[in-house]
Amino acid sequence: MKDIAQRVFNVEIAALQHVATLIDDSFTNIVQTILQGKGKLVVTGIGKSGLIGKKIAATLSSTGTSSFFLHPGEAFHGDLGMIGADDIIIMISYSGETDEVLKLIPYLKFNKNILIGITGSPESTIAKNCDHNLNVAITQEACPLKLAPTSSTTATLVMGDALAVALMEARDFKPADFARFHPGGSLGRKLLVKVKDLMRVDNLPFIAINATFAELVIKMSEGRLGMVIIGTADDVKGVLTDGDLRRALVNNADTTKLIIADMMTRNPVIIDEEIFINQAEQLMIEKKIATVLVGNSNRFSVKGIYQIYNGN
Repeated sequence: MKDIAQRVFNVEIAALQHVATLIDDSFTNIVQTILQGKGKLVVTGIGKSGLIGKKIAATLSSTGTSSFFLHPGEAFHGDLGMIGADDIIIMISYSGETDEVLKLIPYLKFNKNILIGITGSPESTIAKNCDHNLNVAITQEACPLKLAPTSSTTATLVMGDALAVALMEARDFKPADFARFHPGGSLGRKLLVKVKDLMRVDNLPFIAINATFAELVIKMSEGRLGMVIIGTADDVKGVLTDGDLRRALVNNADTTKLIIADMMTRNPVIIDEEIFINQAEQLMIEKKIATVLVGNSNRFSVKGIYQIYNGN
């Protein structure tokens, strides 16, 4: 079974390497055509090609190129109305002779849509009727019967990825742009959500600088943040973490001689509540800290605490 798996990988890798040699100026022309287009990029195909088409459309949409998938069968039952005159159509068919896709061509030409084919045969009917064609002709399918679409669908998928990446780079698509299309993902959260949205504001562990060791331990335990804030919300004098406490105990086990002022970190890092999570976490990584105070660094006042862990 391992040998079979390795053979499949080798066959498909060889197929991709071959298709890479087929990329020519048509690819550049297609990218420029899409960039200059005023409408959406509509992807269509049926069967395995349709499944690959759905993924390509999804990748394009999430990387700055407005796109959707149109099932060719549904197109004949009203969905052709989804296509505007300015839309560009990508037609996927490895054989280039898929009947359901071919039937769309007369309407699309009447509608004056620009057609892009992704086929394995530049001489096929679909390729010849498209304004542009991307050749994904493979050397062989990985299927031992040479029947099931395997290498061919992989090549089509990678060609779609190549289009998406080329368009991303041409548009100078940034991480922040990606985040706007993925607000529910971790990247979207970091690039769109501000510190004030995730910081803890209730029951912050403030303690007086002259508090006893017992009071310190109790307050740190109650806060469940692994640290305490020395001073008040409007007058922060420092912070003391459980790490600071452990190091102090290693050096002096006599708790009666441990003084908060000697253990705490003065002038702690305080960030503004309006900065984005990614900015806060980058600063925390640079400072090698897992917890940061949120408030006004100029007045040493605190409104909350943000931690880089515990779900944040």
